[in-house]
Amino acid sequence: MMARTVLAQADIDRALTRISHEILESNRGPDDLVILGIPTRGVVLAQRIAASIRRIEPNGAAVAVGSLDVTMYRDDLSRTTTRTPSPTHVPGSIDGRTVVLVDDVLYSGRTIRAALDALGDHGRPKIVRLAVLVDRGHRELPIRADFVGKNLPSAATERINVHLAETDGDEFVSIETMSTDGGVGA
Repeated sequence: MMARTVLAQADIDRALTRISHEILESNRGPDDLVILGIPTRGVVLAQRIAASIRRIEPNGAAVAVGSLDVTMYRDDLSRTTTRTPSPTHVPGSIDGRTVVLVDDVLYSGRTIRAALDALGDHGRPKIVRLAVLVDRGHRELPIRADFVGKNLPSAATERINVHLAETDGDEFVSIETMSTDGGVGA
């Protein structure tokens, strides 16, 4: 397998800063904004976006940030290895608020479909938006991201690897070419 780095730490930082500005512009400020990360790396990205919004806003407005586990809402549980659910933390009511779901890689759209199902168990947001660090294409469902750090068209035989300092100890995004007999990941 061969991997090539497509985003370095500085590229990731710039993408998240841009996404933060786009979220604020779209929402016309931080009011009634809830940012929910999808475990594992989506939670880290959501926390970074919330911190970036605090830095951007003149009064340092706090943004509600949390996590939304989608494990039990997935439609592919029978075809994948056993998954351990992560804690879900939805900060307060989401009713009538703008919720931004955050994930690291958007691929088939099935994780986001599961997230929308999970979100419905927590209330009825006014609007739901999607922010992703990487959109690699290959959608199986009619789902698109509202905020994208980097579009990385990829082959089905490639895997996008997102490494973040908090979870992996280093920080970069790479594309890995899988062997024809190997599996395909994120």
